[in-house]
Amino acid sequence: MATRINKYLSEVGFCSRRVADRLIEEGKVTINGKITEIGTKVEESDQVEVEGQKIEKSAKQKNIYLAFNKPVGIVCTTDKRVEPENIIDFIKYPSRIFPIGRLDKLSEGLIFLTNDGDIVNKILRARNNHEKEYVVGVNRPIDREFIKNMSNGVEILDTKTKNCLVRKLGPKKFKIVLTEGLNRQIRRMCETLGYRVESLKRVRIMNIKLDLPKGKYREFTKEELLGLNRLLENSSKTFD
Repeated sequence: MATRINKYLSEVGFCSRRVADRLIEEGKVTINGKITEIGTKVEESDQVEVEGQKIEKSAKQKNIYLAFNKPVGIVCTTDKRVEPENIIDFIKYPSRIFPIGRLDKLSEGLIFLTNDGDIVNKILRARNNHEKEYVVGVNRPIDREFIKNMSNGVEILDTKTKNCLVRKLGPKKFKIVLTEGLNRQIRRMCETLGYRVESLKRVRIMNIKLDLPKGKYREFTKEELLGLNRLLENSSKTFD
């Protein structure tokens, strides 16, 4: 049965479909020696290579799901050219995995890593409304107006952010729960309101909370994985 090339690379655990599409657009993926295009389908007899690396058609591997407490300074990329802050090289996990989403270099906290491309798309799809919770420190005292404006949405990147839960934790610290993931969203929201983010930590993704020392990872518990799958039951994927 023919499979779309991005789905194929995801199913064999090479990368997420999103990353696969980027590699295809960059001309780094070949099928039977010819550079392929997005949407091309792969047959069982086809030979797929990424940057000259042969992708083996092995039996379906065990899915890996990791929670990692990313330190400041680590870059969320699988690009081996990013050294020494590459998240994959930092973790040194024995099997091929990739991060679900991003935390920028100056941010820290919870991020998932996996070899399951389908779960990546379900979690990242903004319309699925999956919660991500952050604790943020800013450069000056927070007032009621700031909390109100952050909660009701801020104009950034030619759009208005969704309503969200914001709670003051201290004079210059607050908690925010987002259901979308615009580029550097919290930093941009704060900048628009005249504040500068000095610390940003993600402490929860959906039902999984940060409970690890900085720089350490662990596998999801059975209970966490069951809970996550329940939350994802009605979620759509980024790609068909």
